[in-house]
Amino acid sequence: MSKFFIPINQTLEQINNPEEWRYLLAKPDKHWKDGYSAKLLAYCWQTANGFPGSVRNAFRKSGIPLFQNVEMLLAFPEYKVPLPGGKRASQNDIFLLARGNGPLISITVEGKVAESFDKTVTEWKHSYEYTKGRKTRLAFLCETLGVEEKDIEDIRYQLLHRTASAIIEAKKFDAENALMLVHSFSQSDEGFTDYCQFLKLYGAKGEIDSIVFAKNVKNVNLYLGWIKEKDHN
Repeated sequence: MSKFFIPINQTLEQINNPEEWRYLLAKPDKHWKDGYSAKLLAYCWQTANGFPGSVRNAFRKSGIPLFQNVEMLLAFPEYKVPLPGGKRASQNDIFLLARGNGPLISITVEGKVAESFDKTVTEWKHSYEYTKGRKTRLAFLCETLGVEEKDIEDIRYQLLHRTASAIIEAKKFDAENALMLVHSFSQSDEGFTDYCQFLKLYGAKGEIDSIVFAKNVKNVNLYLGWIKEKDHN
């Protein structure tokens, strides 16, 4: 039985084929192509119908009790998490709920090949007029993540709202734990330096195929991880 779902008319409809993920994309014709992260992620996760082997290996290697014998409960591709300060939600490649040795874990997954994690916060501020709405959103993200705005100027904006999404959904589902997981299909580790810089906000060190504890943010244990998919052809 598939663990991947899409909400339709207040019910959950199972997704049984990775090709079905295509129609959830904002721009299917542009983003659903061989070698692109959306398609690679869909085939990797739907075929596994749960956590791919690369993810499970990183969970075990972490040595963190929570991530030993993790069970996926249900998952939603292209999952939107509303944020204050604008109409545009954070559209996560996958959101899922899992259970790790008892406690619930809220997990957002961001698939990457050669794409960046969007602009830095400084670039994001100056790419458009820095409106009241944008100020509200940035303040909300900082509060949610337990960081100071003065420390995030060089951090990639997407890393902030994808991680915040995991925490927001953890609170919604009364989960004690949140994980933002980057699943990279890049063999040259594109974006890894930006990810490591983000982890420094929490005094953590970024490593490939690693899950690390970042911080307890208002009673939610935040974890961050980077998975490198070495065989995806």
